[in-house]
Amino acid sequence: MKIKQVLFIQAGGNGGYEADAELVTSLQKELGNDYKVHYPQMLPDETIEDFAPIWLKQIDKEIASAKDGIILVGHSLGASMSLKYLSENKTPNNIKAIFLIAPPFWNGNEDWVQPLKLKDGFTDKLPKDIRTFFYQCKDDDIVPYSHFTTYKQHITWATFREIENGGHQFNNDLTLVANDIKSI
Repeated sequence: MKIKQVLFIQAGGNGGYEADAELVTSLQKELGNDYKVHYPQMLPDETIEDFAPIWLKQIDKEIASAKDGIILVGHSLGASMSLKYLSENKTPNNIKAIFLIAPPFWNGNEDWVQPLKLKDGFTDKLPKDIRTFFYQCKDDDIVPYSHFTTYKQHITWATFREIENGGHQFNNDLTLVANDIKSI
């Protein structure tokens, strides 16, 4: 049996890579030996000005390096940057499904947020033929639940899973995400 490839794009913040390592461990454990979760460290961190284009290039490189197709998973900033990448580039043929965990919906007029925002009409450029899932805990104290409902209004073809509690890190338990991945 061929091992299925999962690409996990980390959250931001100080220590985001280390914090999300527990999510990656949970996901790998729940998926089992039929899947391999690839977890590259995104560089540079988002405290550097103009980090967004660098992250987008790295996401592109990671997706392109997958030979037989990947399942794309992103958490928080990694989820929003994955969505930005997908809405601003031709979708690679090797993406099998998309799983976005607690993605912020960037808005506002501050200079720092402009490179993170999705462009007007972003939904028209997203792949509607690739299964897409969103996850959000109602008690997330980092990304407000209203961001989840904003995505739900814009990306009507996606599957949305709301979880009562688990915070921003989903209690480091991605069983629900793993079950959805195995169902496709």
